[in-house]
Amino acid sequence: MVSDDRKAELDTESLPGLVRYQNLASHGLTRHQFDRLLQADEYERIAPGLFLRTDTTDDTTAAHMAIAAKRPEATLCLLSAASIHDLTDEIPPNNNIAIPRGTYEPATAPITVTWHHFDVPTFDVGRTRLTLPGDVAIGLYSAERTIVDLFRLRHDWGCDLAVEALKRWIRRGGSSPAALLAMARSFPKGYPALRDALEILQ
Repeated sequence: MVSDDRKAELDTESLPGLVRYQNLASHGLTRHQFDRLLQADEYERIAPGLFLRTDTTDDTTAAHMAIAAKRPEATLCLLSAASIHDLTDEIPPNNNIAIPRGTYEPATAPITVTWHHFDVPTFDVGRTRLTLPGDVAIGLYSAERTIVDLFRLRHDWGCDLAVEALKRWIRRGGSSPAALLAMARSFPKGYPALRDALEILQ
């Protein structure tokens, strides 16, 4: 363990919550000093060269930060996005992450990730950003795009999940079925089922 005097010497309180190994010098740290902080459990490694102050955030957020560091285009989708947008009560058993089709899946152990390869021409449709600690952000599909994806992939995820997400979205103020359908037209596999569900629910 690092002594109290040594901790004071390193002035850990002034250090950011997220530290990159390559930027140690800009924080007034040597690698040897930072290794002592790691040994004292002041920081934990969440990705190669990326460290988070211990107990700074929850495990899910730390996982999202690590994924974003490895794959800047990584985007929370399907059940993970539905949970964030409060479109479901289901708790995602792992992280559902979309990346452009044709790109590789980085190693993420021990983080559990289910990778989804979405078509490049429509990858950015409805894509927003979720801000995380330390000036990090991960892609997040909007509630509307999430609903479209659940309908177009309903054979894998189940119609009930898609319909429940749509019901919750409709009950919210400011939802625009016309805008939702306009987005869905870019996804022929989901458009007919979504249009039919909207006609029944409205």
